[in-house]
Formats: sequence, structure tokens, C-alpha cells
Amino acid sequence: MEVIPAIDLLDERVVRLRQGRYDDVTVYDEDPARLAGSWSGRARRLHVVDLLGAREGRPVQGDLVRRITDAFGPGVQVGGGVRSAAAVDQYLALGVDRVVLGTAAIQTPEVVERSASKHPGRVILAVDARNGRVATEAWQAQSERLAVDLVRRFAHLPLAAVLYTDIDRDGTEVGPNVEATARLAHQGGLPVIASGGVGTLDHLRTLSPCSGVVAAIVGRALHERRFSLDEAIRAAVPSIPRGD
Repeated sequence: MEVIPAIDLLDERVVRLRQGRYDDVTVYDEDPARLAGSWSGRARRLHVVDLLGAREGRPVQGDLVRRITDAFGPGVQVGGGVRSAAAVDQYLALGVDRVVLGTAAIQTPEVVERSASKHPGRVILAVDARNGRVATEAWQAQSERLAVDLVRRFAHLPLAAVLYTDIDRDGTEVGPNVEATARLAHQGGLPVIASGGVGTLDHLRTLSPCSGVVAAIVGRALHERRFSLDEAIRAAVPSIPRGD
């Protein structure tokens, strides 16, 4: 299982929101591009979220995303307010490797279909859920759509993966929702990237054997130095029992 460090951007700083609340913000770094550069060559991918864009419904911090991409190199994936095919094209033109679509899957599914078909393997479907039901618009709106039903709706497309976030665990470090993540990977028909709640190396060790869970995003725990990126990468590799 791959470990993907996360940089969430708000007012050009690296922050984390607790459970998606914009009134519960912790600032971790004033120089996102420098932080991205420090992880270059160590992680294969970097997850970037434009929190201003997520709130406003359009990409806002594109210039900063470009600087981060220049600093990190290939492998950046970005989301937050990407709700049109044009926005997908614009990010890919900046050098971003993969683009994350979430709210569009509920409100304008044709955007997901068009973008995934045009850019096979470069679009990630974000599924952010509370109690198994999908939330949208920077988690401020709750739908009645079940997460697994949404994933199945797009399983025929050449998507890169599904990014599954349990909102109630995001930024809490209490551990990912392993059961729900594994169930989505099993029932949805697409590879899953786990997000939300990773706070210890044991959390990664618990996730790594789950079939279909190809990566885990880690944010707050890295920023608060609960463990290093190198330790996380080692922990995410399932151990192989030795024969006697």
C-alpha cells in the first residue's frame, strides 16, 4: 500500500481542518512549496487540497498549486472546487498528474464521465461520507446517496481510483474506518485510496492488507511528527510471514 502525504491549502498556508470545519483550523507551515520539495523523491505522490476552492466551488489557489508541483515533481494529485471539465484541463496543463472530482459526481456526473474518458487514469473520484452517505460542497451539504452506489455508478469509467474519506474521522487521528473502506473496495469495483483518521503506524499496518485499498493519505500525523514519512512508508508494506 502506498503512503501519500497531504498538503491542505488555506490562504497560501499548510493547514488541517478538523472534520472539515473551517472554524477549526491548525496552521502547520507558511511555505507549502518548500514542504512539498522536502518530500520529493521520498513519496511517489503528493495529495494537495485547495480548501478555498472547495468552499467557493472553483479552483482558487492555482498559482500555488503550480509552485508546489514544480517543487515536488511528477505525482501531484489535486482537488478542491474542481467542478468542471475546464478546471480538470487547467490543472493538468499546470503539470498536475491527477485531478480529484467530488461534488461534481453528485451535481454534474457528466463532468466526471467526460473528464475520465478524455484523461484515462488521471481522474480520481472523491467520495466523502458520513455514516455511509455522501457529503458535498466542502462537506457542508449532505446527500442521501450511499457511497457504494455512487462508486458503482462510475465503475465503468477509466478512473485512477476512488478517494474515500470518513468525514467524522478526518483530522482526528483516531484511526481510519477500515471496515467501511475495505467494504467499498470490495463492492465498488474500483481501487480505493483511504483518507481520514490515520494517526499511528499501526493504523497503516491495519489498512495495508485490505484487498483493493491501494494507498492511504496521511496529513496531520506527519505535520505533527507522530512519525516520519519514511516510517509510514515502511509500515504500509505488509509483512510476509517467514516459513520455518
